[in-house]
Amino acid sequence: MKALRKLAPGPGLLLCDIPCPPAPGPGEVLVRVEAAGICGSDLHIEDWSGGYEWITAAMPVTLGHELAGRVAESGDPALPPGTPVVVIPSVTCGGCAVCRAGDPDRCVDRRGIGMTREGGFAPFVLAPSRNCLVLPAGFDPGIAALTEPLVIGARAVSVGGVGPGDRVLVLGPGAIGQAIALMAREAGAAEVTVAGRDDGPRFDVLGRLGFDRLVEVGDQGLTHLAAEGRFDVVFEAVGMPTLVAEALPLLRREGVLVIAGIHPRPAEIPLNTVVREQLQLRGTNRGRMADWQRTLDFVVRQGAALAPMVTHRLPLRDALAGFATTRSRQATKAMLLPEAGDE
Repeated sequence: MKALRKLAPGPGLLLCDIPCPPAPGPGEVLVRVEAAGICGSDLHIEDWSGGYEWITAAMPVTLGHELAGRVAESGDPALPPGTPVVVIPSVTCGGCAVCRAGDPDRCVDRRGIGMTREGGFAPFVLAPSRNCLVLPAGFDPGIAALTEPLVIGARAVSVGGVGPGDRVLVLGPGAIGQAIALMAREAGAAEVTVAGRDDGPRFDVLGRLGFDRLVEVGDQGLTHLAAEGRFDVVFEAVGMPTLVAEALPLLRREGVLVIAGIHPRPAEIPLNTVVREQLQLRGTNRGRMADWQRTLDFVVRQGAALAPMVTHRLPLRDALAGFATTRSRQATKAMLLPEAGDE
């Protein structure tokens, strides 16, 4: 079958032929991938700009960790063939001390589908059945595959402690920024402002999602954003180290800055501002297992209202064009749709 793979450290990906996965064993399912989203992480891995060196030992590896599909073969009677599913990409080991103690979120030997084990930029992917959440019959797999980035947004909002009445600023209108904005609104934020630079197409998507506080920062930086009052929580979802220092003055006293971007180099932070204003800096990454079902419930409930986020749908053979479109910020979420011809 065709698969989009990272073969070695350094720039580039290759669409190449690999064997189909083996038949699933007990507790496993073979998923026929119907939609797999291109993530900012995939762009970093493609250009090898830093932050993902830890996947080197797994290469060559098929990328793709935002995926939905249908069970093709099953080693679990609870998930018979034909069941539509979303796949949780974080595979815990089940054997380390924290897993045995019932806390898999702290697993010390997890592997990531599409990072350190074979992923969904291929027609088929093998996954543990415990990593599959069942979808309603007939639900659009392209929208279902948004669950993973929305889980990232849900976790970020939880880390930030966003609640009713909060003023929230999201720096970066990409897919993760949009996910954070959606989940902040869901958490009851009174105002959600999203700032970006030369991001017209993604601002258009945010408008279609119901957001009207959209700020083009241009060349003037961020300081003018505090003119109408400071924010309770600011999310950095760009991955630009300089934004960390720029964002701090936008926070009210004891406000929270949540860093969600992956940065190519260290950031300089004005620590005296952090101390005197009693600010909090928090990092966020993947979601917890408990975030997945509640986020999927949100996705199913919203349904077609989330469709503006899926700006492009392409066959797997056009994967690199999808990467280019995403990198140029013309896409919010480009979904790859493996076809029979890709087997």
